[in-house]
Amino acid sequence: MIILGIDSSSLVASVAIVADDQLIAEYTVNYKKTHSQTLLPMFDQVARMVELDLHTIDGIAVAGGPGSFTGLRIGTATAKGLGLALEKPLIHVPTLDALAYTMWGSNMLLCPMMDARRNQVYTGLYHCHSGLEVVKPQWAGDVEELVEELNEMGRQVLFLGDGVPVYRQQLMNGLKVPYEFAPAHRNRQSAAAVAALGGEYFKQGKWVSASGFQPDYLRKSQAEREREERQQEHE
Repeated sequence: MIILGIDSSSLVASVAIVADDQLIAEYTVNYKKTHSQTLLPMFDQVARMVELDLHTIDGIAVAGGPGSFTGLRIGTATAKGLGLALEKPLIHVPTLDALAYTMWGSNMLLCPMMDARRNQVYTGLYHCHSGLEVVKPQWAGDVEELVEELNEMGRQVLFLGDGVPVYRQQLMNGLKVPYEFAPAHRNRQSAAAVAALGGEYFKQGKWVSASGFQPDYLRKSQAEREREERQQEHE
């Protein structure tokens, strides 16, 4: 089974190929570039390096949100285009599920965080000692409320994701439970994790047609929220 993984849900752009439970190739860049300019060239280079016949892939796993609205749309459009052209199914992998999956084998409570601005984060709670267990599905919420919930749970927590450097001090000030931060090579999105977890979902029949795939934004875009605020002010 060959799964192509794509993640452009944040500043990270990442593509990977997982075949028969082995990572064949991964190309990941965490830099301020436009995913619309980098994602396809990255994919083309990886495919050429491993001499991949696109028609041999079984499915395309996509980080389906939450995350950057622009990034998710670019990733979705790329995956849909490939899926339609190759007549291959798409596998929706929740972004934070895939982030947690990078920490396979950890005994700690996993708390991936993505910065959602305005003291908000996209987050979720997981165990991943011998497989991904969703303790609390991904949601958008306030950092202080997250800290309070973690304190009430009383578990040692491992944080990862681009929300960590933004709210690191706030976490350190508020947490009353033991905690750690994931190291540099494991603290950002990875298309390899998307592809690997997507492969598990594919085996379970959790896939959709390319035309039927839709990202999960979890909340309205900033532009939509600001428009609603202006409308309320004029009412």
